[in-house]
Amino acid sequence: MKIAIAQTDIKFEDKEHNLKKAHELIRTAAQRGAELVLFPEMSFTGFSMNTALTGEAEPYTVTLMLDAAKKYNVAVGFGYVRLSDGKAENHYIIADAGGVRSDYIKLHSFAIGGEGSAFRCGESLPSPVSFGGQSVSAFICYDLRFPEIFRAVCDSTDIAVVAANWPASRRAHWETLLRARAIENRFYIVGINCTGEQDGISYSGGSMVIDPDGNTLAEAGDCEKLLTVDIPDDVKKKRRAFPVLDSRRSELYRRIADE
Repeated sequence: MKIAIAQTDIKFEDKEHNLKKAHELIRTAAQRGAELVLFPEMSFTGFSMNTALTGEAEPYTVTLMLDAAKKYNVAVGFGYVRLSDGKAENHYIIADAGGVRSDYIKLHSFAIGGEGSAFRCGESLPSPVSFGGQSVSAFICYDLRFPEIFRAVCDSTDIAVVAANWPASRRAHWETLLRARAIENRFYIVGINCTGEQDGISYSGGSMVIDPDGNTLAEAGDCEKLLTVDIPDDVKKKRRAFPVLDSRRSELYRRIADE
């Protein structure tokens, strides 16, 4: 499966500027033969808690991305802020020419940064999206620190996506956790981060693809870049070669957790 990672320098809270840039990146990704182009968390606003400005009660961003997916015949993964019943939600959508394939709400709020005061957390795991036999499940940023949710989807997932606005100050955590999630679940991990500066916070990119053995398949570095990567359809083969997941004792874990 050929994917494109759009590691962007997001202009903070300037939705129109970022959407225009995204349109060109989607066009370029399609020309390169990508089946799916992936953007960071809050793709077109940056990580803002000014939800009165960034939030959408009507699907403005979704409509524009659907139009781009249809025009260029490519699937698009993107994040935006939705207003629902007066509260904001941090969404990540995968859409193609046929419509929205997956709509995920971030499960964990970054309490240290006060995210919980502005956003309502999701209550459901992502729905895997199939691309030619390979299934993709998308998570958002801080979710990466919670291995339970990745394990919960691993049996139905070949490629786990983590869309983020991950600060440069914690880049070592980003790289380590992406690698850990890939190794322990025996699937591919695609981490999409932004670069540049937003609201006084520096972001250092580091978008990458990690294989089930923990090897770096591709990396975008620290600058704005559209990275195109072929991900092999070999997760089942790799799991058979090193069947660590067969040693799970799921019933025991549930019993211990209930005690």
